[in-house]
Order: sequence, then C-alpha cells, then structure tokens
Amino acid sequence: MSARADEMGRVLPGDPPGGRRAVAVWCTGVAVYFVAVIFRTSLGVAGLDAADRFHVGASQLSTFSILQLLVYAGMQIPVGLLVDRLGTKKVLAIGAVLFTAGQLGFAFSPSYGTALASRALLGCGDAMTFISVLRLGTRWFPARRGPMIAQLAALAGMAGNLVSTLVLARLLHGLGWTPAFAGSALAGVVVLVLTLLFLKDHPEGHEPEPSPHRGAAYVRRQIAESWREPGTRLGMWVHFTTQFPAMVFLLLWGLPFLVEAQGLGRAAAGELLTLVVLSNMVVGLVYGQIVARHHAARLPLALGTVAATALFWALTLAWPGDHAPLALLLVLCVVLGACGPASMLGFDFARPANPPERQGTASGITNMGGFVASMTTLFAIGVLLDATGDDYAVAFSAVFVLQAVGIVQILRLRGRAARRERERLVASRVETVHVPAA
Repeated sequence: MSARADEMGRVLPGDPPGGRRAVAVWCTGVAVYFVAVIFRTSLGVAGLDAADRFHVGASQLSTFSILQLLVYAGMQIPVGLLVDRLGTKKVLAIGAVLFTAGQLGFAFSPSYGTALASRALLGCGDAMTFISVLRLGTRWFPARRGPMIAQLAALAGMAGNLVSTLVLARLLHGLGWTPAFAGSALAGVVVLVLTLLFLKDHPEGHEPEPSPHRGAAYVRRQIAESWREPGTRLGMWVHFTTQFPAMVFLLLWGLPFLVEAQGLGRAAAGELLTLVVLSNMVVGLVYGQIVARHHAARLPLALGTVAATALFWALTLAWPGDHAPLALLLVLCVVLGACGPASMLGFDFARPANPPERQGTASGITNMGGFVASMTTLFAIGVLLDATGDDYAVAFSAVFVLQAVGIVQILRLRGRAARRERERLVASRVETVHVPAA
C-alpha cells in the first residue's frame, strides 16, 4: 500500500508525485463532473418552463429535483464501493453514459412521467462523478494537496452551474426546450470519449493493493468500518448542514423565489443566481488555501458559514413589506455562495479518518449528507408553497429546521472526531520514525 502524507501535511514515502501528467488526467475526470453539473442544474433555469410544459404545480415540479437527488443520495454508498472496487475510469464512463441518456430523454419527454424517469437516470449517472473525481485526486496528487484539490473539483462543478445559468438558459429561451436539452447532451458524448481515451486510475508504481475479498462480507465491512470512524460521520453532518441552502436555491427554488416573491424580472433573477455561483468559485479558492495551511480552521469555517446563511435568510424572509431590498438579496446570494465550499470541508474530516482502500466508501457516506438535506428541503418547500398559497417566507423556513438538526450532530461528534484524529496522527508519526531499513 502506498504511504500517504500524514494529517499535518508531511509527505511520507510512496506519496503520489503529482505533476503535469497528474493534472492532465485529473482534468479529464473533472470535465466529466463539469458536464454532470450542467445537466444536474439545468432544471434550475427551466423550472418555470417545465411547469408550463408538463402542466404541474409546485409540489410536482419539486418532484423532479427530489427524485433526482433521491437517486443521487441513494447511490452514494454503492458508488463509493464501486470506485473502491472497479476504479475511477470505469465508474466515470458508466456515469457519463447514464447522465447523457437522461439529459437526452428529458429533451424529448412527451409527458411528466417520462420526464421524471429521465431525471432519475440523470441522477444515477451524476452520482458516479464527484466521488470518482475525489478518488482520482487522492491517487494522483500528494495528500497534503487534498483540501485544495477537492475545492478545485467543486470549483469546476460551480463552473458547470455557471454554464447552465448563462448558456443553457439562453439556449432554452432562444431555441426552445427540445433543441436546448438535446444539444447540451452532446457534451456528455464528448467527455465520455475523453474518459475512454485519456483517463487512467493511478500513476505507474502506485497501484493499490489488491483485495481478495469482494463479496457481501467485504461490502458490509467497508461500510461498517467507514461509518465507525467519527471523522466520517462528522464529515457527513458538515456536508448535510452546509450544502443544502445553496443547492435548493440553485437547483430549483431560487428563480421562482426571486421572480414571484421578490418581484424581480427573469434577467435580474438570473444575474443573482450567477452571483451565487461566482461567489462559490471565489470562496472555494479561499477556503482551500486556509484549510491547507491551518487544519484546525475546518470546523470554524463550516459553522461560521451556517451561521451567516441562517442570519441572512432570516433577514430576507422577515423583511417588512412586500420585497426585501436589492442590497440584502445581493448579500444573501454572496453568502449562499459560501455553502458549497463549506460542504467540501466535510471531506476534509472523512479523508484523514480512513485508509486509501476505504476512501471511496467514506466519500460516498459524506457526500450523501448534503443531498439528503437538499432533497428533504426541496420537498418541504414544495409542499409548504402549495399549502400556504405560495407563501415563500413560510416555505423557506424549512431551511432553519435542517440547519438546527445538523448543528446538533456536529457539536455532538466534534470531540470524538478530534480525539480519533490525534490518535491517528500519533500512530503515523510512530510508523514514520520506525520504518525498517531496506
């Protein structure tokens, strides 16, 4: 088994070398994730069009995203196991086939039912991308680069969201539903070809140790051992608590909220969605640099992001009068941009808590957190909007409930995770000092 850097960033023997070859391979994997996010978030700019096309209300509209995220969240642990077993290249190729088929099916769906099935297929393929890209980073780059590599991967995802917000929205309103979605599906074909031609699971000389036990007992052991680590569970709850406010806003309800509740035009609302994405990209770089230099900053950054998000949502929803001022909406969108980078900190708790052979499984458990929270909130907002006659202040109050649940779990697990991380750090130092002579 290749040695890693320890949790403080020191390089141990056998750490992957990085370099230009690593960047080229990693960028190929990131391109697949980039396209998956374009497809995932395409409904965010087409929500009102979808409601008209399929003649559905708020609850049925939210079902599109809920089903997509339900499939995504349910696939996280199976995908983590697949990545650990099959490797990154095969899983990314399968994912590209599935999300491309889903996007193409959504373009030609004649009914609400077939459109739902297409989004479910898209969610299945999308689920295979991010964990694979995280694994690719750990296989090709030194472990001390882990926080920054993870934030850069998330940055690529937000760039995909930006393309969806700017480009796909214009195609949709310029060309119409079917040409816009069918044309975008061609990007999936391109990244599939790139994956098959150029992607490689690991550099020469850094092959993972083969595991002879791949049956049901192996699967149960991988899941149980990953879950047993407090760092994995803490990472999942950090991801749960931080990611969903921005995900819900960008994936579906942001545009209707800004247009119907705040009285903005579609163009202005689209610009605010773009601001969320741009803020995410800038904050991601900042958070990555901070955590790479100051390991202890992970939890303060995560909790600070949750507090700021709750504060500005509360101000926006409770503002007297019909509409919140534009300045407050601008600040809210900037703060929501920090949610994605904060959710990436969850992986920085899970990664050092697990050995290389469990990285995919642990990442799957962590990644499941935010998408379960997003799915729950999407459903709650849709139901509350229908029940209250489109009272967005009441509907978006669901955000505070899930944030409270997540904070309780984070505070409960932080001490255990810190103690366990210190134990692993001491053990890695002892192992490094007592390396036997060749």
